[in-house]
Amino acid sequence: MIDELKRRGIGMTSERTRTRLVERLRERGIRNEAVLEAIRATPRHLFVDEALASRAYDDTALPIGHGQTISQPYVVARMTEALLLDGVPERVLEIGTGSGYQAAILAQLVPEVYTIERIAFLARQAQRRLRELGYHNVRARLGDGYEGWASHGPFQGILLTAAPKTLPESLISQLAEGGRLVAPVGGRAGQELLLVRRINDGLQQQVLDQVSFVPMLGGLS
Repeated sequence: MIDELKRRGIGMTSERTRTRLVERLRERGIRNEAVLEAIRATPRHLFVDEALASRAYDDTALPIGHGQTISQPYVVARMTEALLLDGVPERVLEIGTGSGYQAAILAQLVPEVYTIERIAFLARQAQRRLRELGYHNVRARLGDGYEGWASHGPFQGILLTAAPKTLPESLISQLAEGGRLVAPVGGRAGQELLLVRRINDGLQQQVLDQVSFVPMLGGLS
């Protein structure tokens, strides 16, 4: 387990710095207090390279290697808030574990989190980090996000942290009745953050924002 002093941080990674980030998110329109508290409680400086730790609580995306990023805190909060809009889902599937930060936020808010990463190094690193930080309700594995995790579905919530050009039908099929899917969708010309609800076996789609995510790729790396 990671010791408490390292987890709490000092200086630019301290509780005061985290509180300032939460206040900025509140000013930008995040209203779900449980989401804001999860952001405050999560040691983002432990999810980035030590050389970037002093920037961990800036409201910006940061590189984590292998052409991937840890998402901007505002975007993480916005997506998480949308996922919880109609209530707390029992089981959530995340596509694109990356550093594990989004999974850590979800782990504090929903009973079960399943997360898939296609890049072996990031998958191993995130699994170890989540375990050391005590997020025991997260199940993580190496896999192709386009396939989802059907053996543990259907999911009341699905969240994508990379942008497919169109929503994968394989993931839509794993969304439970009444469930919500939050995903950036689009290509280089532009991406939209979508909230999709499955209602009466049909889909309702809502555009939440304009965003910029790394593209969603298939296969393993």
